[in-house]
Amino acid sequence: MNKINFNWSKILPHIGIIFSFLVLSFIFFSSVLEGKRLKTNDVESWAYFSKETTDYNKTHDEPTLWTNSQFGGMPTYQIAMPHNQNIMNRIYYHLLVEPMSEPVLVLFLYLTCFYILLICLGCNKWLAVVGSLACSFGSYNLIIIAAGHITKAKVIAFMAPLIGSIWLAFRKDKIIGSLLTVIFLNLAIGSNHVQILYYTLFILVFFGIVELIYAIKERQLKNFFQTSGLLFAAAIIAIGANATLLYTTYEYSKYTMRGDSNGLTKKEGNDTKPGGLDKDYITAWSYGIDESFTMLIPDFKGGASGGTLSAGSETGKELKKMGYSNVEEMQLPLYWGTQPFTSGPVYLGAIVCFLFVLGFCLVDNRTKWWLLPVIVLTLMLSWGRNFMPLTDFFIDYIPLYNKFRTVSMILVATGLCMSIMAFLGLRAFLKEDADKQKNKRALYVAAGVAGGLCLIFWLIPSLSGNFISQSDAQLPEILQKTLPVDRASLLRSDAFRSLVFIVLAGAILWFYNEKRRFNIHFVYALLAILVLADLWTVDKRYLNDANFEKKSKVGVLQPSEADKFILQDKSTHRVLDITVNIFNDAKPSYFHHNIGGYHAAKLSRYQDLIDYHLANDIQKLLQGLNTARTREEQENAFRNAHILNMLNMKYLIHDPKSMPIVNPAANGNAWLVSSYRIAGNADEEMLMLGQIDTRNELVADKLFAGMLTDINNRDTTAAIELLSYAPNKLVYAFSSQSDQIAVFSEIFYDKGWNAYINGEKVPYFRADYLLRAMPLKAGNYTIEFKFEPQSFLIGNAVATVCSVLFIVLLIGYVVFRIRKRKIS
Repeated sequence: MNKINFNWSKILPHIGIIFSFLVLSFIFFSSVLEGKRLKTNDVESWAYFSKETTDYNKTHDEPTLWTNSQFGGMPTYQIAMPHNQNIMNRIYYHLLVEPMSEPVLVLFLYLTCFYILLICLGCNKWLAVVGSLACSFGSYNLIIIAAGHITKAKVIAFMAPLIGSIWLAFRKDKIIGSLLTVIFLNLAIGSNHVQILYYTLFILVFFGIVELIYAIKERQLKNFFQTSGLLFAAAIIAIGANATLLYTTYEYSKYTMRGDSNGLTKKEGNDTKPGGLDKDYITAWSYGIDESFTMLIPDFKGGASGGTLSAGSETGKELKKMGYSNVEEMQLPLYWGTQPFTSGPVYLGAIVCFLFVLGFCLVDNRTKWWLLPVIVLTLMLSWGRNFMPLTDFFIDYIPLYNKFRTVSMILVATGLCMSIMAFLGLRAFLKEDADKQKNKRALYVAAGVAGGLCLIFWLIPSLSGNFISQSDAQLPEILQKTLPVDRASLLRSDAFRSLVFIVLAGAILWFYNEKRRFNIHFVYALLAILVLADLWTVDKRYLNDANFEKKSKVGVLQPSEADKFILQDKSTHRVLDITVNIFNDAKPSYFHHNIGGYHAAKLSRYQDLIDYHLANDIQKLLQGLNTARTREEQENAFRNAHILNMLNMKYLIHDPKSMPIVNPAANGNAWLVSSYRIAGNADEEMLMLGQIDTRNELVADKLFAGMLTDINNRDTTAAIELLSYAPNKLVYAFSSQSDQIAVFSEIFYDKGWNAYINGEKVPYFRADYLLRAMPLKAGNYTIEFKFEPQSFLIGNAVATVCSVLFIVLLIGYVVFRIRKRKIS
């Protein structure tokens, strides 16, 4: 195993290349130089539902780890949780994240990280530049930036040098490879997208299996296990440095939609599996089997769900006849694949696909049998519901697979492995001692396969299908006739386009192979230009100046008339806004405590409540209000909305320009009940919840029966009220001459919320399926709820230790190498 020696004369060119990546990133996102900012749904949603948290943290030394901004309340672990004990991430944040705009940062990370991967794999710097451009500008990588999936994008970037570091540890230098593994695994974990990390594990597992087989074959088991041990230690340090994030998320995940079932067994219409997501939910975004050709031909399935056509298209001509003048600006349903909708295709690049076939013919078996199984498996898994035998097996038997949705996302692994094989194949082709005849045969095969497919679809586009989308039936009849024609035209155009790029790239390689005096640096330059010309222009279809606007407009809402009216009320309450998609829109959370919201990891009990009662409660309330003719009938409609009332829904926004409707029957922040019911299981509890008047009665699981006290002789003058509110601390005043049971309109989450009476910790229990309740002795006193998750404190301690340990090891290794170099 070769050791890596440091030489500044060799390092400086790499620094220059990385600087050029920064310049290129600013050129692609030149809008940021004009003071503009990317506008995306996900980023804006985050700004909305994180506002309570960020506002509080700006004015308090101790950050809040809980927010009531949406879904009744939830931890901020996946919203805006500080984890400053990770020293490496703090350095990364201050050096790169803080001074750069997010789209520029992400593209710069792509370019730099894919470059590091290819350098680790043994490519020279100029080949690594070409490969980095190809990997970075793949359409999916840019489309997710447009969608605002920034955390996903960052992990995709860091997964590349992570793979490269592990390859380096096994093939060249186990120490440096292990140290780099700590850095890039730490950054990947800290970027917080577990699903992409999970898919990275697929690549690494296959790599490990192949390395083990070759270690046995070459009698290098001792070295294999030494390297594996070092990498295991590296993984422990990187995981430990992110303990705050990982431990809190692990703890919270068990109570979310991705965690264990709450014991409900009578949920209708869902194919559920205990401890995971519904299969329909997992596979909703499944790539079509034939849709996989988008990796070679971008508009094979029409591109994005909303796209534009020229005025000369068949649809454009008809629309102009109908009197539409702005045809080229109209968003039309061009996508005709099987996904519900899409922002664009997964296009790897015609040249990358061509080089992938070339690589299949030229790379060594050790590399081929690592990458090829990953490519085949992940491609088939991306088909999801279109290939259910394999999907069912993975959902049912492969650990953690059922925790993630959008199976098409696994194409990230497919594309990366195809790109690695492509550029390792190009490296083999361009070697000075390469077999010219072998190269020629490989070149013909690659051109025949990749170019041949493009040629076939250019000549006979109907082989791809009928160009009709399932949603076309809802369109005007004329569009049902013209759109399929235009979709076929799009496919033909892009098939020819891809064919041209393949022919040009093939011609460059053919000339180099035949004329070895052809300057290889000229080859790299030409290939880099072709790769950029191919991918840049496709990327700009989905991410361009139209995606940017002035910073002052992004993520900032102006209160409506309804909002202004509610904001005058300084009491703590919740708001139902029916002018938005209630459970998929976070806008109301910007100003209010929202009954709904938007988050992929909401608490499962709240989702259960939505499915069983809350959605129906809202529908019945709206029906009652629509038919109400008198104030009394309106009040009765609110009075019958028992689920909304227990959530303290005080205001209903029905028109942003009008005053909201005030709910006179809201239960308030806390109330005292006169009776209770005990449920034998979750099904009974949910059933009873729909039968009781939540203002006067509660239902509790039999697990909490021991905490329910006798309240037959209750004091009717007793009172409880909220004295002060903070996201992480609630203070109530209680007064009664008899024992009582109080229900609090706050979400039950005992992995952090502690209750205190006069400073002493006291128990409380879950009532009404997801609220907090507490038996109270007679007297006059205050009750406090504080959010104090131990997982956060323990995580911080572990993160500090592991971060310091890595810094010490890194400094120690550097000192060791310097001393060793002086001695030698």
